[in-house]
Amino acid sequence: MNLPTVKQLRYFVALESYEHFGRAAEACFVSQSAFSTAIRELESTLEVQLVDRTNKNVTITHIGRQIAVEARRCLRDIEGLVELARSNQQPLTGELRVGVIPTIAPFLLPEVMPGLREAYPRLKLYLTEDITQRVYDKLMDGELDLIILALPYALRNVEVEPLFQDRFFLACRENSTHIPREDGQFKSGDLAPESILLLEDGHCLRDHTLAACHLQQDMDKISRFSASSLLTLVQMVDADLGVSYLPEIVIGSPLLQGTQVKLWPTGEKSFRDIGLAWRRGSARAEEFHQLGETIRQLQAQYGPYPLTPAETEENTQTGTDGATENGHPAADAT
Repeated sequence: MNLPTVKQLRYFVALESYEHFGRAAEACFVSQSAFSTAIRELESTLEVQLVDRTNKNVTITHIGRQIAVEARRCLRDIEGLVELARSNQQPLTGELRVGVIPTIAPFLLPEVMPGLREAYPRLKLYLTEDITQRVYDKLMDGELDLIILALPYALRNVEVEPLFQDRFFLACRENSTHIPREDGQFKSGDLAPESILLLEDGHCLRDHTLAACHLQQDMDKISRFSASSLLTLVQMVDADLGVSYLPEIVIGSPLLQGTQVKLWPTGEKSFRDIGLAWRRGSARAEEFHQLGETIRQLQAQYGPYPLTPAETEENTQTGTDGATENGHPAADAT
């Protein structure tokens, strides 16, 4: 019995994704003629038509869509076999494709990447930044090996390694007109919901902020003026268009430099969890646990609070009062 080759399966998965022979061939780094020949050979081997061809369009047939799903699964299994063999030699070597969400990548990666290179000099990291749903989809499609994301998030068929808790701070411009003041301490309940600015839908930080800061009951009143990025959000707060909540991971980063934005502890257990996730059953699970431990140790050198479970819990209970300005303790903090 003739069986499809790995190359043919890879080519067909690319064609199903791009729905264009030229772009799919380019993504696979082969000529279009060689690519088309491989697809026809796959159809001949399977004795089924995978693609409807016209002069202008490429349409994947119904059975072609089903076969593409199984082809992706086959490719993941083959990659898992290779990973199993590699993990038996030396852990955390070779290529590792990692997806990171935008509200984590620019703050965590500069802190941990130098240490990871030193700890694992034979590890080649290929990083992708995208919103949570897309990096999760790429993980499950086999395009990524591992993702770094904020939790909770609806995930299926994955294993998760918690890294640390990332507390939320109230962000406002110094002397903001949107903040009721009383002895320099602010509470979420004192804020007018219409003054609260958040990221737009699609960013999990928006959902985590609503949940962790207990804002769901005021969703219909919260400002309709939403931001597409943390940079835009900070600029809006700096212009005193409203107030917002920012994760602690931004403290000390360039995000707040050059602004008059202050951060105030919420006085509540308001946080998101940061963690690693990978496909359940991955042959590299032990490596990923080891990588998570290394990231925790590296982040603990930079983070403003301890990252072990016990220390994190203690810090959450006894967090200090007072504001931070431009990512550092404010001069007038009490």
